[in-house]
This record gives sequence, structure tokens and C-alpha cells, in this order.
Amino acid sequence: MHELSVCQALIDQVARVAREQRAARVSAIHVSVGPLSGVEPQLLEQAYPLAAAGSLAEEAELCIESAPIRVYCDQCDQESTATASRLVCAECGNWRTTLVSGDELLLTHVELFREQVHV
Repeated sequence: MHELSVCQALIDQVARVAREQRAARVSAIHVSVGPLSGVEPQLLEQAYPLAAAGSLAEEAELCIESAPIRVYCDQCDQESTATASRLVCAECGNWRTTLVSGDELLLTHVELFREQVHV
């Protein structure tokens, strides 16, 4: 299950952000996962607690958003939604398209908690 190594890399990235921002802990991690990314969201959720154990993100909620599959068509100059098994232009039906989104795994944002310093 490569989702565990994906989660570990994600936690490393989140920890780096938390340290840079001097956060006491991470309260939520938001990611966008495309259906063509090679990452299974359910397996990512299952691997997350193991990867986050002992880190600033141990108690953080993992929020996974599904990214749509979108293609660009050179023939009609349109961008449209497609499916994993049919990457054709929804406007003109051309099969010579360029994938615009749907293969990504992106850390979209991190919610951090900073302790209040009272002077």
C-alpha cells in the first residue's frame, strides 16, 4: 500500500509548514485527490493515523476533496469535464485532448493552532 508512504510525505510537508509558522499543532489537513492520481482516498484515510502518530498532526482531521477530471481540446479550444475511461472533449467529441486536472494529489491548505502568548 503506497498510500502510507504518500501519507508520510504529506505529514513531512505539513510538519515543515507548521514549524515555519511556529504552530503548536495542526488541526486540519486539506488535500485534493484526482481519480487518475493513483491514490485511493479510502486507503489514504486508513494510512493517515499511522503516518501522523507522534507528529504535530496526530490529532488533525484529514479532509479529502475529489478533484474533477478536466480536458482541454485543441480542436474547439474548449475545456470540459471527462471521465477516467473517456478522456474526450464534451463539446466536439475530439479524442485528441490534453489532461488539465484529475491526476493530482495536492495539499490545498493546512489549519494550524498557535498558542497565545500573553504579555
